[in-house]
Amino acid sequence: MPSLIDLRRRIRSVKNTEQITKAMKMVSAAKLRRAQERVIAARPYANLMREMLSDIAAAAQTDDRATESAWLATREIKRIDLIFFSSDTGLAGAFNSNLLKASQKFFEDHRGAEINLTLVGRKGRDFYRRRRGKIITEHVNTPARPTFPDAAGIAAEVIRRYREGETDAVFVLNNEFKSILSQKLSVMQLLPVHLGTEGKPAEVRDYIYEQSPVDMLDRLIPRYVEVAVFRAMLETVASYQAARMTAMDKASSNAQDVIDTLTRNMNRIRQAAITKEIIEVVSGAAAAE
Repeated sequence: MPSLIDLRRRIRSVKNTEQITKAMKMVSAAKLRRAQERVIAARPYANLMREMLSDIAAAAQTDDRATESAWLATREIKRIDLIFFSSDTGLAGAFNSNLLKASQKFFEDHRGAEINLTLVGRKGRDFYRRRRGKIITEHVNTPARPTFPDAAGIAAEVIRRYREGETDAVFVLNNEFKSILSQKLSVMQLLPVHLGTEGKPAEVRDYIYEQSPVDMLDRLIPRYVEVAVFRAMLETVASYQAARMTAMDKASSNAQDVIDTLTRNMNRIRQAAITKEIIEVVSGAAAAE
């Protein structure tokens, strides 16, 4: 049975841990509020850009040069570039493990293709380095408040590889922020862009284009990929802060439960020691009589 000194030391240690987890929860809550605002602001732009590209792609299908465009060409998917987002740090519950499981499932679903990785985040980088994955680029120590130039730098190599025919498809895998308690795994195909056939023909808006729709797609699709990567970065940051806040809240609650249990055990030992001393005093007094 542990002594009173050991129990007091353990209680003091757990209380220190509880203070750390509570502080980390408060920091994550403040960061989450800002990250959530940025995600909500970015979603309408990304969605409307995709809708606009759908209309332009539908118009480009009638152009004789559509088959010459690298963005509209259809290829047999033998080589895939996967942009995989994870976090640089842990202490976020199952956030990274769920992402890594989803990436492994992606490999299983595309077993016949050669998959090259663009890794954003230290956890994913370390995981695939150990497994000797085919890594194109690595991006670690990403800022807590990513900017559009950060996303453009990540997307640049992937855009170049697809334009020059070094890869046949580009996917992005990340966590999509839903709420503080819910993050949804998202796997989205960025390239090739099958936008013209996604919407119903009746929903396609007929514009008068001053430039050729094919020329417009050549300029807009790289920007669309950059916007999609930027949105994925914002979604990942918000999801990570939400997961970390939830994990720290549970850790603080568990620390309090441990403190309560240790305190009860300490009180029982103290009560037993006091009772023993009383019995010894009473026994001594009775013997003296």
